[in-house]
Amino acid sequence: MSIDVKIPSMGESITGGILAAWHAKDGDFVKRDQILYDLETDKITSEGVAESDGRLFLLVEEGAEVEIGQKVASIDPDQQPADSEEAESDDAPEGADTAPAKPAGGKTREAPPDKDEKPSTDKPESDSADNLSPAVRRLAEESGVNPAKVSGTGKGGRVTKGDMIEAIKAAETAEPSSEEAEPETGTKVTPPATSVPGGTRDERVTRRKMSPLRKRIAERLVTAQREAAILSTFNEVDMSAIKALRLRYQEAFTQRHGIKLGFMSFFIKAVVHALKEVPAVNSRLDGDFIVTQSFFDIGVAVSTEKGLLVPVLRDCDRLSLAGIEQELTAFSKKARDGKIAIQDLEGGVFTVSNGGIFGSLLSTPIINPPQAGILGMHSIQDRPVARDGEIVIRPMMYLALSYDHRLIDGREAVTFLVKVKEAIEDPA
Repeated sequence: MSIDVKIPSMGESITGGILAAWHAKDGDFVKRDQILYDLETDKITSEGVAESDGRLFLLVEEGAEVEIGQKVASIDPDQQPADSEEAESDDAPEGADTAPAKPAGGKTREAPPDKDEKPSTDKPESDSADNLSPAVRRLAEESGVNPAKVSGTGKGGRVTKGDMIEAIKAAETAEPSSEEAEPETGTKVTPPATSVPGGTRDERVTRRKMSPLRKRIAERLVTAQREAAILSTFNEVDMSAIKALRLRYQEAFTQRHGIKLGFMSFFIKAVVHALKEVPAVNSRLDGDFIVTQSFFDIGVAVSTEKGLLVPVLRDCDRLSLAGIEQELTAFSKKARDGKIAIQDLEGGVFTVSNGGIFGSLLSTPIINPPQAGILGMHSIQDRPVARDGEIVIRPMMYLALSYDHRLIDGREAVTFLVKVKEAIEDPA
C-alpha cells in the first residue's frame, strides 16, 4: 500500500507555498527521513522528508504552487531497489534503470567499446535516447552535454550518471572551440559581456528567473499595497541622549550580559511605550471587526540571503533592554544558520525595520499584514539643528511610520511617532 507525501501544516497564517526543488527523482528509491523537497513560502523555506523506505512517484513538478495538505508524491514501500541501483550510488539513486534496454526490433545492444577506442559517431540517436535513465536525461537537459557523445561505462555501454558528471566537468574546463559556438539545436550562444566589448545591447545583459520565494514576497507586498490604505508620516529624533547612555554603560553592560547594548532595544521599548499610549496602532482588521490587542509582540525585520524575514520578540513589555538584546542576538544567529521556524514569525502586532544599517536616509516601509503599522529607522547623521536659539550639531535620525489609514487616523499616527521620539530623546 502506497504512502502519500503531503504538504504538512506550517501554521495558521500559511495556506500554501511553492515546491521549489525535488531532491529525488521520479522512480528513485528513497530511505526513511531522506530529504525529498524544498517548500518555499512567503516566510521561510522548509524541507519535506520521506516517512518510509520505498519507491518514489512524483505528482507535482518543481516550481508548482501547492497548498497545505496537498498530495505531491507517493512512496511504495513494497518496491525495493535493484542491485545495480545500490551499486551505482550509496545514496538514493536518481531513478536510473540500469538494465540494458533493447532498441527497436528487439536486437540486443552491442558490447561496450574498448576504453581506448573512441565511441562510434554514427550511433543512432533514437537508440541512445531510449536507453537513457531519467538522471542522465535531466543532466543532459541542464548542461547541454549530448549523451550520444559520452563514452558509457555502464552495462552494455550504457551512459551512467557518473559518466555524465565527468563529461560536464570536462566540458566546463575545456576551451570552447569555434565548432561549439553553434549547438545542434541551432540556438545562438550569447557570449559573456566581458568578451564582447562594444557588443549589442542583448549581449551585455544577463537574465535569470525570479526565485519562487522572491516572487511570492513580491506578490505579498503588492497585495498589501492594494488592499490596505497605506500612508506614511515622518519625524526626526535627536540621538544624543541614547548615544551618551550607551557610551556610559556599554562596558558594564557587556561584562554583565555578554552582549553589547545596541540602539534597537531602545526603539523597541519606545514602540511599546507608544503602543500603550495610542492603542489604535496596536490593532488589526478581522473582516468587519477591529481587533485591538493588549499584548506587545514586536517583529524585527532581518535581512537574509533568501529575503527579508520578520521574527517576533514576545512580550517586549516584560523584557529588559538586556533581554531584548539577547533575543535579537539569538534571532540573528538563527537567521544566518537558516534555522528560523514558522513559530518565530507568527503573531506580531507591530514591526520595526532598521534600514539605517545599510545607509538609508529616509524610506516609506510597507506594513506587514495584518499589522496596522511599521516603524522605519534610518542612518544617524550629524546635522545642524536649533536648540535654545542656537545652531548646534547633533546626531539626528529620520523616523518613518507607515500605517493603515483604514484603522489609524492621522492624529493617532502623528501622536504615536511623537511618543517614540520623546522616549528616545528622554530615555529616563
